[in-house]
Amino acid sequence: MKTIYQTKINKIGSSVSDFLGEKMFILFGDNAPAELSDYCLLINVNEIEGEIEQGDVLAFNNQEYTITAVGSAVKQNLGSLGHITLKFDGSDTSELPGTLYLEEADIQVPEAGSLIQILKK
Repeated sequence: MKTIYQTKINKIGSSVSDFLGEKMFILFGDNAPAELSDYCLLINVNEIEGEIEQGDVLAFNNQEYTITAVGSAVKQNLGSLGHITLKFDGSDTSELPGTLYLEEADIQVPEAGSLIQILKK
């Protein structure tokens, strides 16, 4: 598999675990507004080398998850702001433009320093 995107989690917001029940994480670059940063995984903003498509893989917290749907603004927002939502609910249609939908899974809050990669199959 080819890596088309890679970043590192620099900081875990103090309220990130509030979204575990909804099976979601919010990513934001280190430039996140103060009122949002407590709810985000703060990451490095990096370029995306290719298209993010259904069937690609997100490697996160030492596990791989199949991408089931891609919101229309995911590539733009991730590449420019580092800001998207990861939703682990298995949806095969994208309801929200800034959300990357992944196979349904129980998730745990990652550690700072963890890598996030998007891999092209």
